[in-house]
Amino acid sequence: MSGVNEIRSTFLDYFQKNGHEIVSSGPLVPRNDPTLMFTNAGMVQFKNVFTGIEKRPYDRAVTSQKCVRAGGKHNDLDNVGYTARHHTFFEMLGNFSFGDYFKDVAIELAWNLITKEFGLDPKRLLVTVYHTDDEAAGHWRKIAGLPEDRIIRIPTSDNFWAMGDTGPCGPCSEIFYDHGEHIPGGPPGSPDEDGDRFIEIWNLVFMQYEQVTPQERVDLPRPSIDTGMGLERIAAVLQGVHDNYEIDLFQALIHASEDALGVKAEGANQASHKVIADHLRATCFLIADGILPSNEGRGYVLRRIMRRAMRHAQLLGAKEPLMWRLVPALVREMGQAYPELIRGESLITETLELEEARFRKTLARGLNLLSDATENMGEGDQLNGETAFKLYDTYGFPLDLTQDALRQRGIAVDLDGFNAAMERQKAEARANWAGSGEAATEAVWFAAKDKAGATDFLGYETEEAEGLITALVNGGALVDKATEGEDIALITNQTPFYAEAGGQVGDSGVIEGEGFTVEVRDTQKKGEGLHVHFGKVTKGTIETGSEVALRVDHERRTRVRANHSATHLVHEALREVLGPHVAQKGSLVAPERLRFDFSHPKPISADELRRIEELANEIILQNTLVNTRLMAVEDAIAEGAMALFGEKYGDEVRVVSMGTATQGEKTGKTYSLELCGGTHVGATGDIGLVHIVSEGAVSAGVRRLEALTGAAAHRYLDEQEDRFKTVASLLKVSPSEVLPRLEALMDERRKLERELSEARKKLALGGGTGAEAAGDEKEEVGGVGFIGRVVEGISPKELKPLADEGKRSLGSGVVVFVGTSEGKASVVVGVTDDLTDRFNAVDLVRAASAAIGGKGGGGRPDMAQAGGPDAEKAAAAVEAAKSAMMS
Repeated sequence: MSGVNEIRSTFLDYFQKNGHEIVSSGPLVPRNDPTLMFTNAGMVQFKNVFTGIEKRPYDRAVTSQKCVRAGGKHNDLDNVGYTARHHTFFEMLGNFSFGDYFKDVAIELAWNLITKEFGLDPKRLLVTVYHTDDEAAGHWRKIAGLPEDRIIRIPTSDNFWAMGDTGPCGPCSEIFYDHGEHIPGGPPGSPDEDGDRFIEIWNLVFMQYEQVTPQERVDLPRPSIDTGMGLERIAAVLQGVHDNYEIDLFQALIHASEDALGVKAEGANQASHKVIADHLRATCFLIADGILPSNEGRGYVLRRIMRRAMRHAQLLGAKEPLMWRLVPALVREMGQAYPELIRGESLITETLELEEARFRKTLARGLNLLSDATENMGEGDQLNGETAFKLYDTYGFPLDLTQDALRQRGIAVDLDGFNAAMERQKAEARANWAGSGEAATEAVWFAAKDKAGATDFLGYETEEAEGLITALVNGGALVDKATEGEDIALITNQTPFYAEAGGQVGDSGVIEGEGFTVEVRDTQKKGEGLHVHFGKVTKGTIETGSEVALRVDHERRTRVRANHSATHLVHEALREVLGPHVAQKGSLVAPERLRFDFSHPKPISADELRRIEELANEIILQNTLVNTRLMAVEDAIAEGAMALFGEKYGDEVRVVSMGTATQGEKTGKTYSLELCGGTHVGATGDIGLVHIVSEGAVSAGVRRLEALTGAAAHRYLDEQEDRFKTVASLLKVSPSEVLPRLEALMDERRKLERELSEARKKLALGGGTGAEAAGDEKEEVGGVGFIGRVVEGISPKELKPLADEGKRSLGSGVVVFVGTSEGKASVVVGVTDDLTDRFNAVDLVRAASAAIGGKGGGGRPDMAQAGGPDAEKAAAAVEAAKSAMMS
């Protein structure tokens, strides 16, 4: 039993048999400790359990926790490769008691594991205790039988653990392994303790106090246990080697590196192979946990780790990108224990290949400049800070790579000069921003970014996290605090809240801290890399520097995710049905609905809409995983990915793919492939259903489609079905008979309308036949036959046929009909053909329309029509036409 995987499983199984719950490793980005850049110890995920904030269904736990120490307070990066035990990524084995057992049981469990299960020689083991911890010393004597000279009392903080300036704390007891007299070094506490003979393999923390103030410490009501044993260190001991890089796991990775490069890990090359193996682990696990390389925060630390390994690959003679080719070797070694490596293998591989291809260009340029700048320097000299900053700022060459490249030549870098140049650049940038006219109104965000740095977005992986308030903005200015009732803009060092972008609305939710609550109504991007939470303080007083819990409105985010993923599917379905000319022209992804604007020259038919909806729902029913990858923009576009309208992209982009095409040229290939930084469902089936509710024109050549998904779509369809059943009930037929019944009713209505129109015409002509009406109603105006009448309930379009009938009944003469409806009037004038040389219908209708408030009128000499707003003057319009005939 000496392989790393076997050691890990033995540890977990041993404590499970002793009543411990096996708890999966927490993520490398801590969700419950905003003061940490990365998870760096096994207890991080249990912090709130230890402090009593959180209660879990078990009081004993065991984990193998993945950890990174490469940024922030805990940074081992520069030592990796040059020592036997420094790593950027490592696994921490640990067992925990939350108020259950204490020192005696913890010591007994530890001793039995390492001496019986692991089989270590007790004679090679010694322990340390805090100098006043007589209780722990007594347990070691009784349980392990250790003599006093192998129980070393340490009076320093090395053997007293504290969570912070206040909070839980307690003494420690460390277990050391003696590698033998042939290794230089003395026991802990001795002048030679920094040697490599005695190696700490396990630290037991006895959490028994609470530090209330710097001066006051009280007993905890439920003392707890927190232990940590580095898997790599114990593996080295069990495998009989003194260097962690000689254990089976690292040897497998180093052999893969040797095979890929054709260079043995011997002599001066050993350090570079160690760096590559160690940094490969850190890189892959960070990417698998959602971190992508960037120029800010955690992404920048990842980029530094990646580029340091890539630099060492070049030192070993790599002519092409190397790191991505080593990913399968890591997955083989650790994928079973950490399946996230298997799930994320494609993303990890593509990210490494992309980053290394870009970095090789940066590296070649930077090394040439560095060579020129240090051509006449030798060991003990110092590169000036201005030159180092120019390499960093202008050519993208990180400071640590400059230092690493010069280390072998014994040349240092003037760090004070580098930092001064950095501050000078920031001051110039602030001055330029403040003087940029309209942009000056946004200067507060620049100041906030300069003060606290960018926001780390955690929302792809979680909807809850803890953070530190780095800035508060009220009334366009930075403030230190805000009180209940105030509207506030709040910035934290990290957040799960998505900031509005790419058509997707910003998240809402709650931010809480000790004694205060902020209801977040929106999240926006401001400045460079800031996620700004806009909301109201609903309780207490909030201050800069406070620790907060951030919780996204889960139900709302879920609906937004479904609508965003559905938008991608609808987009592709539009292209499939209407043609490749369809391009996105805008979108809105909200919790209630999705809206999609696209280029298309004409309305979409009902059959086309139905087909678009069917295609999108076919992919939803596939219920396949939605995958995200990081790619170069040009590679993504070349692969067929569609870009979102109005978005600006950097050199690296997130590419979201979903579904498998079942027809056409894309059969068997990815259905939807788009560049997108938004949040999406885990699988297409999570969308549930997409239903198109409207389609129409926005502007020339641009159409707009609106749709609903999931529960909203079901509610909409249920409401439509209820309306349909109501209609069937009113018609007194079954739902299947509604359509023929409506068609029959429409036919009947059209028949009745025709009959009613004929009846109105007869009434307008005085009843009876047209000849009878002419005889009864005919009068003369200036010796010319004339019929003039005001009629009600006759539509404007029915007046002309009525005038034609009147002209026929007169034989020779002029007819004027004024129809009234809803306070308005329409007038038509007809002149028989034999009189058009004397009377022009257009002139007569204009005179009539003036009487009813109209302006003008139009038509032919024999027939003209006009309208006006004053129906009460209808009779006057008839008289006005008469007067015009006489003039």
